[in-house]
Amino acid sequence: MKQRIRNIAIIAHVDHGKTTLVDQLLKQGGAFRSNQVVAERAMDSMDLEREKGITIKAKNTAVHWENAIINIVDTPGHADFGGEVERVMRMVDGVLLLVDAYDGPQAQTRFVLKKALKEGLKPIVVINKIDRDNSDPMKVHDQVLELFLELDATEEQFQAPFIYASARTGFAIRELEDERVDLRPLFETILDYIPEPVAHPEKPFQMLISNIDWNDYVGRIGVGKILAGEIKTGDTVFAMRKDGKKERCKITKIFEYSGLGMTDAQNGQAGNIVGLAGFEEIDIGDTLCATEDMEALPFVEIDPPTVEMQFSINDGPFAGKEGKFVTSRQIRDRLLREVKSNVGLQVREDDESAGVFFIRARGAMQTAILAEQMRREGYEMLIARPTVITKEIDGKTYEPYETLWAEIPNDAMGSVMQVLAGRKGRVEAMHQHKTTLTLEVTIPTRGLIGFEFDLMNLTSGAGVMSHLFKEYGPMAGEIVTRLSGTLVSMAQGMATAYSLDTLQERGKMFVTHGDEVYEGMLVGENPRNEDMPVNPTKEKQLSNVRSQGEGKGIQLTPPIRFNLERAIEYIAQDELVEVTPKSIRLRKRLLKAHERKRQ
Repeated sequence: MKQRIRNIAIIAHVDHGKTTLVDQLLKQGGAFRSNQVVAERAMDSMDLEREKGITIKAKNTAVHWENAIINIVDTPGHADFGGEVERVMRMVDGVLLLVDAYDGPQAQTRFVLKKALKEGLKPIVVINKIDRDNSDPMKVHDQVLELFLELDATEEQFQAPFIYASARTGFAIRELEDERVDLRPLFETILDYIPEPVAHPEKPFQMLISNIDWNDYVGRIGVGKILAGEIKTGDTVFAMRKDGKKERCKITKIFEYSGLGMTDAQNGQAGNIVGLAGFEEIDIGDTLCATEDMEALPFVEIDPPTVEMQFSINDGPFAGKEGKFVTSRQIRDRLLREVKSNVGLQVREDDESAGVFFIRARGAMQTAILAEQMRREGYEMLIARPTVITKEIDGKTYEPYETLWAEIPNDAMGSVMQVLAGRKGRVEAMHQHKTTLTLEVTIPTRGLIGFEFDLMNLTSGAGVMSHLFKEYGPMAGEIVTRLSGTLVSMAQGMATAYSLDTLQERGKMFVTHGDEVYEGMLVGENPRNEDMPVNPTKEKQLSNVRSQGEGKGIQLTPPIRFNLERAIEYIAQDELVEVTPKSIRLRKRLLKAHERKRQ
């Protein structure tokens, strides 16, 4: 008996309950045993995803419900990981648009939804968190319809069914007065409304690779939707590369998704999402065909990167003390491996200096996440401040601009507007709510780097922002994002309490007693806009005449400790972040003071 198959992607803004809903679908679809202990947000498989509470990589799972396989693709909600979203759109036939019943549709929702509607996918709208005190599902219902109109949805897409739900409690209803039991109404709507996959079982086998997985036993696994024919273990297929090359391969294993894992299958039928093994090399965008004379399938267009960041080998005095992988060859291999599974990134080597690599990405967050992953794997490197990728048009230089949406408390409006003006932001629209204000701002991508931290400080952590690439426009002029200078160590050794006691009167410290420092390392912030050389390793000279109690009672203020994202945004163009598995240090590009003077 042929099973019914439905392929859907879940779209939602960060923190609207997408991963929680997938948990509940898996639970009620019987993916877990009754006594199985399941981690919350089971789909967030990376440590970083759990810590930050965001989805970084698009992932597949499948729910088996009443003789139907529902393949679910969890997509990232952050625009920096847009490449992940664009490529999974080819695997699915419909989308579940998840919207918070209080916040309404947000910027990232808009971004992914636009891509989905353009691909002609059918949406189902799920208004989540309706059990919250201040939720307003009917208002959000109207906002979603307005968004559909704005994004040029077709008549059919505009007639999308609405489901009201609470992912945390695990119920879904069609009308607000319905009884709140379980997610059956949602399962039924998916089966009734989302079309069967467009596939041709009678034609020869054909499949487009949309994702890459890895298994220690079989190596690289190509994941995608079978568009035609069927495949069995042992079949010979031809891999059509994007560069036009053709390679003959034998399928050694077929995997189907089931719950959170993959299970072995004897064959794969048209329309299902499967994983195939048996390739030395397979990349996202390659086509697998039954015969050599078949055509390769077109791959989805990926938006171009807008920022570039420099990764280089660690050449500081402490290089190699904390990391396992420190050579340029090891860093290069790791970056090239990342590019194979992350279509939104590009890597190029510097022609002039060895051991320097330029990573191009959608946003600073994407590169910071990559650096954090590498750091946890044992890599050591130096990272520079992100720069934007400019274009020459008719002899003039153009830079990328983004639309920024910021929700801020009313009393923070003045200070936020002042900072936005300094970053060359132009307010396009302003919407007043009871206690908050939503700003829509056009701002150069350069002006956005480091803005999130300012917003947190100005709004005492209450500000929320999201941004989207808008267009390339004329250069906006100079943007000053850091008004302070730094305290730069002029000696190597251990920082002492005696020395830091006097230095903390000059500015905020980044190190404390007992930390190792070296010449050229930034040990603090100078309120004046200049760099001041200091010696944090100075010890107290003991004379043979001592007075009782002298030297006791030094009170050091706790130092500022940077996480990686904040450090990358904080540094100036002549500074670098030294990243090792144990430490994050800020330093000057040129460590010697006389070299900096000469330059």
